[in-house]
Amino acid sequence: MPHTPDPRSPEPAHEDEEPWLSSNQVAKLWPVREEWLPGTARRAGVRVRIIRGKSRGTWGAEPTLYHFHPGDVRRAAPAVTEGRVDIPSDWRTDTPDGRRAEFWGTLIARVAITLVMAAFLGGLLLGLGTVIFLLTVE
Repeated sequence: MPHTPDPRSPEPAHEDEEPWLSSNQVAKLWPVREEWLPGTARRAGVRVRIIRGKSRGTWGAEPTLYHFHPGDVRRAAPAVTEGRVDIPSDWRTDTPDGRRAEFWGTLIARVAITLVMAAFLGGLLLGLGTVIFLLTVE
């Protein structure tokens, strides 16, 4: 009887392998805005696992998750931090352009959320007022 594994059997997990890093963990190591981490990793030669979200049909898809190889991230960290990797300045968190882009992105998101909430509350109050009016009128 041969001692070779069945080709259909899953590959055994390596116990000594480090877990791959999430975007949050890499953002703490590199001075790069989180949405630009995959592009920076590609430019720095870092291996990335992409887990695409499943489709929700008409409602779009779930978010895409990125996981980065820990050894590659550590190897590229000094180059990214010192600016030896060619990335646009507005991707970085340690440049005026990057801080400005992050500020305006955050401000626009907060204003949009506030406007949506105000419209929802206005509609809710208008509907409630209409119901109260119709109940009080004979």
